[in-house]
Amino acid sequence: MTSSTIDCTPYRAELLALAAALPPVPRADLPAFLAEAIRLADRLPHQLRRAIDEFNADGNLDGYLLLRGLPVEPEAVLPPTPVSGPPPEDRPLLAMEAMLCVVGGALGLLTAYDQGYGNRRSLTVLHELFPTPEAHPLSGATSTTQLEFHTDLSHHARQPNYILLSCSRGDHEGRAATLIGSIRKALPLLGDQVREHLYDRVFTRQFDAEDLALTVNVKPLYGAQEDPYVSFNRSFLTAETPEDLAALDALSQALTQVVEPVLLTRGDLLVMDNFRIAHGRAPFTARWDGKDRWLHRAYVRTDRNGQLSGGERPGDVVPFLPRR
Repeated sequence: MTSSTIDCTPYRAELLALAAALPPVPRADLPAFLAEAIRLADRLPHQLRRAIDEFNADGNLDGYLLLRGLPVEPEAVLPPTPVSGPPPEDRPLLAMEAMLCVVGGALGLLTAYDQGYGNRRSLTVLHELFPTPEAHPLSGATSTTQLEFHTDLSHHARQPNYILLSCSRGDHEGRAATLIGSIRKALPLLGDQVREHLYDRVFTRQFDAEDLALTVNVKPLYGAQEDPYVSFNRSFLTAETPEDLAALDALSQALTQVVEPVLLTRGDLLVMDNFRIAHGRAPFTARWDGKDRWLHRAYVRTDRNGQLSGGERPGDVVPFLPRR
């Protein structure tokens, strides 16, 4: 299994050349931009591409790959951190958007989602995370509350294999760590009884009382019993019995015990294995001074786990397909 952290400073010149080869205004024609990013992914420095491919093949114990020292604009050139979205269609390409899409293109298909419960923000491949006044406490736009452990889009039948976060700016005080709990680390902490109870145990949630099509089934542990996938989100995994409650608490505690905080700073790109980890984010303080934390996010699907059905193109919006 590949190492979790890679120093990319030796590759900056080559990576800057790749960024310069991309269309300069990504949202002017996003499908064409993403197609070019996928093509350019074949020109990534050999050692970097090999590490990405190794992670893509079998992941690692930590459940993430962190690329550090990627090229980023000088602070004086980088625009102010937004406080609302979406970004202007004519905004020029940012370096960390370029890195996000080229690395994402090396991993698989950059994908947009209809999440199925009124969240329309993900109807594009390129998302942005920054503190927003009066943000919902469960959203990535909050700052003052801790974002609790969850698996992104675990209710979706085409759940992304990877979550990519690239950092144009870190938070002022260096507190906004992404909290990563790997099931490969947590599994040995679970007793046999808990594993057996949660493995292939179906938790059902109905999004709409009048629309049965919006009923989803989520399993906390599934796949290979000796090396299972994890799907953890307490808002979806509602305990129905005392045994459910005890088992979910045990899983939560195990993930908490093995959690690794990853603090993203300028020039970092984090790839999280969305089938092997649950993640959250530590609270931090926004200053609203144009220099607050600013991340870029994308989802990537691969041909594993039935996530691709054939004929997809980068930038397509996946319709809501409830997990059964």
